[in-house]
Amino acid sequence: MKKAVAVLVGLSVVIPATARADGLPVVGLDGRTGVVSPNGLYRYVTFVSGRNTVVARLHVSGAGVARYRTIPGQFMVPAVAYDNSTSGLSADGRTLVLIRPRTAIPQKRTQLVVLDARRLLVQRRIVLPGDFSFDAVAPDGSKLYLVNYLSLSRHNFDPTKYAVRSLYSRTGKLDPKPVVDPREPDEKMGGLPVTRAMSPDGRWAYTLYSGTEHPFVHALDTVGNSARCVDLDALTRRNDLFQMKLRVTDGGDQLQIVKAKRPVLLVDSHSFAVSRPQPAAPPPRANAASQAHDGGTPLWPFALAIAALVMLAAASLKPLARAGRAR
Repeated sequence: MKKAVAVLVGLSVVIPATARADGLPVVGLDGRTGVVSPNGLYRYVTFVSGRNTVVARLHVSGAGVARYRTIPGQFMVPAVAYDNSTSGLSADGRTLVLIRPRTAIPQKRTQLVVLDARRLLVQRRIVLPGDFSFDAVAPDGSKLYLVNYLSLSRHNFDPTKYAVRSLYSRTGKLDPKPVVDPREPDEKMGGLPVTRAMSPDGRWAYTLYSGTEHPFVHALDTVGNSARCVDLDALTRRNDLFQMKLRVTDGGDQLQIVKAKRPVLLVDSHSFAVSRPQPAAPPPRANAASQAHDGGTPLWPFALAIAALVMLAAASLKPLARAGRAR
């Protein structure tokens, strides 16, 4: 079967991006780029085929298929910000969490599935009453973090009204207490997630939010079950916020808010103090070789691999499912 996949990958077939959304309350975010393993060797991707989902682990180098499996139900790699940042894979590389694509705003229940990331076997299916999106996973996969949307009126849904909740992945039970900033436990968070970055050890999930009053960074401690809200008063929601990225540097000691690859604000990850970067000397002109590689890893090999799996699933879904169960 893997030989057949390799042959199909050689065909110039590109699948269109799905218009269905994952857990975030917006249509158009689909996690199609998947999520990369902590060691950078694999990329986990999903696609829905009928009433089933094919989960695949691809080699980042060359996008060859390392393993795949068909699981019942429709699930996707969760997007966690409006720039299509994704999450769902624990830092130890053992746990993969998928979410059922959103079909309504708001939705009456949320479905998640927890898999063994190495064998792609389902460990637990979780169904929650209410409207949630996925936020982060603890480094050892023991806890999941979700955004619980509190405004459930169909005609007046407000995605900026929410609470962060933690859930035990082995039991599927929600912690009754929301995750808050202990310094300001009564502060109401509100905003839209713009972009995401993780600390090198996978403990801290940093999310830049537009904010209902001003932008802020939500620093989620997935080990300590706590959070810090870092106000970015120097920025405004009209300050090209959706063109900004987050970048973790100095071994995790500093978080940078970046625009056009240049830091505009710095956050100390220990004190959470915000400062402006010192003016830097103009960088040296890049040579032709470095410019050729500046774009990062191209996504087309992954599109080809996914397309191959789509063709296989469409042609022989039942044999693929039997092969998946036999693995």
